[in-house]
Amino acid sequence: MNMRTRYADIAPFVTKDGSAIRELMHPASHANAKQSLAEARVDSGQTTALHRHRSSEELYHVTAGEGEMRLGDSRFPVTVGDTIAIAPGTPHCVTNTGQDTLVILCCCSPPYAHEDTDLLDPDAD
Repeated sequence: MNMRTRYADIAPFVTKDGSAIRELMHPASHANAKQSLAEARVDSGQTTALHRHRSSEELYHVTAGEGEMRLGDSRFPVTVGDTIAIAPGTPHCVTNTGQDTLVILCCCSPPYAHEDTDLLDPDAD
């Protein structure tokens, strides 16, 4: 199992929420055991699907761009250097409000799994 990855060697894919991600470390492919680390990219004007993770706690860390985070009942701006804690079961999504690509490092524990992701109706309260 790999203890190290190289960004250029990792192909992006689209997750259930619609963001393009690169799985930088995941137990299914690498030597780590209890968390995953990915980079998500959201194009200008785009919003990820409102969703929640039943088991995973997430940390988002913004490395480029700017946006608006929807986290439960709250909405707030996010920009480079911001880190957001997302508790399991909390509805969330992010909108890129800037001109450049919004880039977010996403750490999940337990590791990200499509099966742990529930898509939600953004208009339901």
